Amino acid sequence: MPYFKQPKYLQSLMLLQWPLSYLAMFWILQPFSIYLLFTCLWPLPVLYFAWFFLDWKTPEKGGRRSAWVRKWCAWTHIRDYFPIMIQKTKDLSPEHNYLMGVHPHGLLTFGAFCNFCTEATGFSKIFPGITPHLATLSWFFKIPFVREYLMAKGVCSVSQPAIDYLLSHGPGNLVGIVVGGVGEALQSVPNTTTLILQKRKGFVRTALQHGAHLVPTFTFGETEVYDQVVFHKDSWMYKFQRRFRGIFGFYFCVFYGPPQLKEEKILTLAPFLFPSLLAVGEPLPLPKIEKPSQEMVEKYHALYMDALCKLFDQHKTQYGCSETQKLLFL
Repeated sequence: MPYFKQPKYLQSLMLLQWPLSYLAMFWILQPFSIYLLFTCLWPLPVLYFAWFFLDWKTPEKGGRRSAWVRKWCAWTHIRDYFPIMIQKTKDLSPEHNYLMGVHPHGLLTFGAFCNFCTEATGFSKIFPGITPHLATLSWFFKIPFVREYLMAKGVCSVSQPAIDYLLSHGPGNLVGIVVGGVGEALQSVPNTTTLILQKRKGFVRTALQHGAHLVPTFTFGETEVYDQVVFHKDSWMYKFQRRFRGIFGFYFCVFYGPPQLKEEKILTLAPFLFPSLLAVGEPLPLPKIEKPSQEMVEKYHALYMDALCKLFDQHKTQYGCSETQKLLFL
């Protein structure tokens, strides 16, 4: 049966519109705005770009989220494609601010996006009084139109000023940081539980400076939704990936999903239908220390890794991991 006639065609279309919407804003909407400058409608792009520069600091001051955008039915179709779920182990009190470590990065962070940037999994009902923000690369907010779309979903810049602003206001703010960053994307292959965390300690220092509680999370199934071609470190393709990251801030990954026509081995970019569950661990209270020592950072970093391992071990057998599988920190 052709893929577009299968029951999941609607979910697949909604999943496709997610990345295509950003491409459309960049390659269609922006050139169209420039075109309008040479027509009788020139005041429209002029007003927008004037406001764009006046509004430059908004992404670093909490953004401008839209409850309407976060509740679009498109996100529920994306949720149902895998499906994507969220599970809490402890309540998060709205009397505190939180810095949440999101693991693993995966290739497109479907789990983190659906849970923190939309209401598809009911985040506001599961954690009442908590306002989630998912941090991403700062340069995305320098792109006209794209920045508005990101902020509407509650995405914030991963820059230090943006995180400091959110954690110094509130209470009830939660900032999710994909700690492994884009480096973890190159290691995102099925059946792996390797995290880049051993030397990533800046988020702990930031949490201490604001007295924010640290919250570990792990998304089971995030690395299972795509197969990836992993290149040897001496290959020209790996060197290209490194150079690409140096220019754009993220890796050019070669990945693929399952064939949609079984009789024809044609691979696609549609993800595998693998359930994704984001387990939210118990918050780790931290004291507020304006200038934490390295020893203090090391102490709470070790406690955070222990809490993350505990969270993983508690849920791993329920979601496809073996009893002997462990997290590996690099």
